[in-house]
Amino acid sequence: MNLHQFAETHEVTNQPPSLDGANLYRIDLPLQEWSRRFGAGWAESRIDAYGALAGGPLMEAGFLANQNKPVFNSHDRFGHRIDLVEFHPAYHQLMRTAVEHGLTSLPWAHPQDGAHVARASMTYLHSQAEAGSGCPLTMTFASVPAMRLQPNLAEKWLPKILATEYDSRNVGMAHKAGVTIGMAMTEKQGGTDVRANTSKAYPVGASGPGQAYELVGHKWFCSAPMCDAFLTLAQTDKGLTCFLLPRHRPDDTRNQFYIQRLKNKLGNCSNASSEVEFRGALAWMIGEEGRGVPTIIEMVAMTRFDCMVGSSSLMRQALTQASHHCAHRSVGGKLLSEQPLMQNVLADLALESEAALALSLRMGRALDHLDDSQEAKFARLVTAVGKYWICKRAPAMINEAAECMGGAGYVEESILPRLYREAPVNSTWEGSGNVQCLDVLRALSKEPGVLDALFSELGDGHGDKRLAAHIHQIQAAFKDTSDIQYRARQLTEDIALGLQAKLLLEAGNSVVSDAFIASRLEDGGRVYGALPRGLDVEAIVARSTPQGF
Repeated sequence: MNLHQFAETHEVTNQPPSLDGANLYRIDLPLQEWSRRFGAGWAESRIDAYGALAGGPLMEAGFLANQNKPVFNSHDRFGHRIDLVEFHPAYHQLMRTAVEHGLTSLPWAHPQDGAHVARASMTYLHSQAEAGSGCPLTMTFASVPAMRLQPNLAEKWLPKILATEYDSRNVGMAHKAGVTIGMAMTEKQGGTDVRANTSKAYPVGASGPGQAYELVGHKWFCSAPMCDAFLTLAQTDKGLTCFLLPRHRPDDTRNQFYIQRLKNKLGNCSNASSEVEFRGALAWMIGEEGRGVPTIIEMVAMTRFDCMVGSSSLMRQALTQASHHCAHRSVGGKLLSEQPLMQNVLADLALESEAALALSLRMGRALDHLDDSQEAKFARLVTAVGKYWICKRAPAMINEAAECMGGAGYVEESILPRLYREAPVNSTWEGSGNVQCLDVLRALSKEPGVLDALFSELGDGHGDKRLAAHIHQIQAAFKDTSDIQYRARQLTEDIALGLQAKLLLEAGNSVVSDAFIASRLEDGGRVYGALPRGLDVEAIVARSTPQGF
């Protein structure tokens, strides 16, 4: 008997072709349309180029960076304290590529119509390949408005923050062409309530904005501790104040900045998050003394925007994987994507993904036009609305996408488990859901013109009676101020859905907008895949399914 005949037990069939190397921009029709719609058409070639990188070498690097987590070395082999976090080369590849392509600098270094939208579109592509590196990228990008509040520091630091050169060496900023910026705000006893912070700042000589201080205290969360400097908060005699704290002193000695340990997190594994102590760490005051929260909010507003973009990105990659799998996987002799119930699920996921993208890039457009008071007020509100709603929707949406793939979506060879673990960080970081909803109320009730800007944006329903009724409902809800904090989540959700519906209607694709309004503003299901009858689900699914594979 020839035993070799039993070596091959079966033929591999009914499996989708690999998406390895796919240009993530070219297979994403909604991204193409929305980035052009909001002014980034001039950057299409660079967004397209980044789509090729994200679906190719960066996707591979993303898996490697997550399989090889950062390692903290407190001391060298001779016993010297070094506080060094070591990363896999793939992580540095991700960082270098992003910095070189302007993901930390584009709108600031080259301000023009659509610059924020273009940068957000590339960030959207980058985060599909690997989201953990997005933390230092976002903080570096977001530090610019806060740094500009202190001209003497901005003159020294901004050229290197805006440089498109990445330098991972553990040396002082004077020896680098480009630097990255981190953030250290929360403490054990306060968490989100940063006014409860106990870290103290003592002037070295003269006091006041731009002057040197020594900081003593701790931070419960310091993300990306190998950044070159950090925006942080500490108490002075006049209250909580913002400071820039570099890892190295001007004489190239290490600053008194000590990493206690790295956080063992649910996701975001390629990125190092840490607990740190300041033991007389040299830092420089940014902004007005005692006004630390308003100062650092200049940074937080931008990081919250990136939470919107990041969650939208995770949802898109989950949808890409699920729709591609279902387009090639047969069950009962019929492709999954041709089966009515799966079409219902996939179409519902596609609506969620596109609505998230539309609101995120609309926010980008507002950032490109902050000199317009209407756009500035819109951005103030939607930073909180979008951060709450999009980030809140991502985990359940990604879970449903993984379920579309069955066991194939549950194993680590797939990207779905990483996307699922990553999603909660965006809803937690920079203020959890309740914080965002209370900020929505604060903006609408205490900042002149924001409520008017909201209803100016929503309009009269744009010819759709269902949207008009929804807008009327929001107006009525704000007239009733009783127990409004109790209702803050419902109000924020209604605003988000109204804005998304309005954007989709304006874009002119009635198949998408009608399905969204019918399922989100009328009686929809409690889980994905419960769309009402009469929708063109086939067209919706086809719109978001990768073609040519």
